[in-house]
Amino acid sequence: MPQLAKLSPVCTFMTESPRKVLIIDDDPFFRKVLTDNFRENGFSVFSADDGIEGVRAYLEISPDVVISDLVMPRMGGVSTCMEIGRLAGDAPPVIVLLTSMFHETPHEHVDPEMGARIHIPKSTNPVDIVIIVEQLLERGKYL
Repeated sequence: MPQLAKLSPVCTFMTESPRKVLIIDDDPFFRKVLTDNFRENGFSVFSADDGIEGVRAYLEISPDVVISDLVMPRMGGVSTCMEIGRLAGDAPPVIVLLTSMFHETPHEHVDPEMGARIHIPKSTNPVDIVIIVEQLLERGKYL
């Protein structure tokens, strides 16, 4: 599997509209930490505290990136990512699944696994999560 190279965060130019990221996680502290890091790097950030609200928010805002926790009440991350992927059709956002279930390095799948192509351990430094997302957007692979 290809390793994701570490790049410095790239801020959005004022002439471009900011990239939109939707963070779906039931942990308010973790949502705030990720929100702050993405905002500091020029993203417009939206959040939801479970998968049902996340799918609803996805339909309303059409984000460029969806970051979902794996374990949440009402609708877990796998179902959330799969539903967002289904709704997106041929133009899916970057879908990232965060999990504390494994402690490997972040990795990318050729085909979505559990609804997401990118799996990142929840223990990953939030700045590194921003860098990975920026790299994926820069590559344009998902847009």
